Amino acid sequence: MKNFLNLLSFLLPLGTILYASDLFRKFGLVFYQEQFVAAMFGVASVLVFLALPAIKARGKKESISWFDTSLGVISIAGWGYVAIYYPILSELTAKPPFFGILLSFLLIILLLEGLRRTAGIAITAVALGFIILALVGHLFPGELTGRKLYIDRLLYYFVWDSTAILGTPLKIVTTVVVTFVLFGQALFLSGGSTFFTDISNVLMGRYRGGPAKIAIVASSLFGTISGSAVANVISTGVVTIPLMKETGYRPHIAGAIEAVASTGGQLMPPVMGVTAFIMAEFLQVPYASVAIAAIVPSLIYYIALFIEADLEAAKYGLKKIPKDKIPPSLPVIKNGIHFSVPFITLITTIFWLNYPLEECGLFAVLSVIALSVTIGYKGKRLNIKELFQIMTTTGRIVLDMFLIGAAAGIVIGALNISGLGFGLTLSLIHIAGGNLLILLVLTAIVSIILGMGMPTLPVYILLATLVAPALIEMKIDPLAAHLFILYYGMMSMITPPVAVAAFAAATLSGADAMRTGYAAMRFGWTAFVVPFLFVFSKTLLLRGNSIHILVDIATAISGIWFISAAMIGYTLKEIRIFKRIILAIAGACLLLPIGIFSQARYINIIGACLGAILLWIDFSMPKQN
Repeated sequence: MKNFLNLLSFLLPLGTILYASDLFRKFGLVFYQEQFVAAMFGVASVLVFLALPAIKARGKKESISWFDTSLGVISIAGWGYVAIYYPILSELTAKPPFFGILLSFLLIILLLEGLRRTAGIAITAVALGFIILALVGHLFPGELTGRKLYIDRLLYYFVWDSTAILGTPLKIVTTVVVTFVLFGQALFLSGGSTFFTDISNVLMGRYRGGPAKIAIVASSLFGTISGSAVANVISTGVVTIPLMKETGYRPHIAGAIEAVASTGGQLMPPVMGVTAFIMAEFLQVPYASVAIAAIVPSLIYYIALFIEADLEAAKYGLKKIPKDKIPPSLPVIKNGIHFSVPFITLITTIFWLNYPLEECGLFAVLSVIALSVTIGYKGKRLNIKELFQIMTTTGRIVLDMFLIGAAAGIVIGALNISGLGFGLTLSLIHIAGGNLLILLVLTAIVSIILGMGMPTLPVYILLATLVAPALIEMKIDPLAAHLFILYYGMMSMITPPVAVAAFAAATLSGADAMRTGYAAMRFGWTAFVVPFLFVFSKTLLLRGNSIHILVDIATAISGIWFISAAMIGYTLKEIRIFKRIILAIAGACLLLPIGIFSQARYINIIGACLGAILLWIDFSMPKQN
């Protein structure tokens, strides 16, 4: 049975590779994209039921109950039927046949059960809730009133329409996300993550706060391709957290820094986890536009974390990493310089050649594998068994993404067919009283609450469907609106009471989970501010005059340094409460976006002068021991 499960796991990335390389068409197989998506989802569904049994630890480890086997067979047969007859039956949504309705009912029930097994109760409840919402939406009062729907046509619509389960989210997962997860796994198993840690150690280990800076660099590099904050914490934190503790960082601080660094990886171009691919489809813009716009906000995020880690180390006099634990520079670079090739390939194909995303990911995968088979890392080359492991591991990792993509299709489909999405947009605007700042604050709170305990991908899709339209209706730039909800949806990862990334880091550091969560909020405070900055200052999205862009970036970084120094209580020396308050005010003045009102630039100048005077006073006075 294990071999059969490995075969199914292997088929998922294999199918995506064949699709991305256009081999199906070259061999004369022409079909709708929805047919391919349905077939792939059938394979994913049967793998869910066989690999994740309903009742664990019953009988032998290798055995699978007849119940789970039956669910798997029905799933793959049902979605196989959808794949074969989609061109015919997708045209009958106005008058669906009885068998199509019955099959749709069974497949939706199985989808919800598979979703429960992979992603948990919370996301399953959301999907089920939106199905019910579509059915009862016509009973809502006022602006929230939806269209009256009948259950038979609704169920048929969910399965057979190209804007529901087989819609954009599942298409992106099937064709793009799988490719980039495969890229991440190939990089990880070929030694890429070890190289990222080693090169970070070489670059940052000899400076104060070196271990924290190593964590920040390594997590940003690996986090951009991992797509999961928790997975990133576990992958890099096992090395960086003990190193931070060893050089004097308190356990909860070490865990907090790792959690914040790992969470931000999904904001860092060029890959940005996997969520940015969905964002590009939602906005109908090239992925390169999303990645370019995200450069400055993500850099500000990591610069702020660097500043805080550095000031924390300076305040408490934390040790540097011992020289004998820092690897020699030249051997590290020589052993791993070839890992730059896949990223150069990715950047070239995305930003210059403008290839489809699935092809860009495929070229990156091929470059990693070719280099790892021929050159290897530290004398070790990938063999056939490890290549097979990369494929099967990828197949297992993307299972929850397939189910989440299908659930997202239910959410989007329910709002589209019922018309409730438009009513919700109007309601949010009316609650905010037409005030943009109030709407942004309301959106931020809703995004954090909805994101608690949920992976980034479903959080973003949910927010993009429910909340982003209200921001766009208030004349916010669509890309800025979607980046805004992405930031706040991700902040649930480090925001108690359900700060899953911080709690994972706390487990590794041996610290109290809630204390680590609150420390992570403090170190990640910039992420709660930056979205407001780029909404009101498009220059931070690299739009506008070059001089204005540079001035606004410098202003934002200066403001962040002042506030970080005030929070930690250290500039060139430890500072007292009065100076901390003044420094915080100076930083707040610098962070005031010029888009809020015309005199904001003068307030920026006042803040810069105030902060400069305080720093001059500190610099001119003798340094305390």
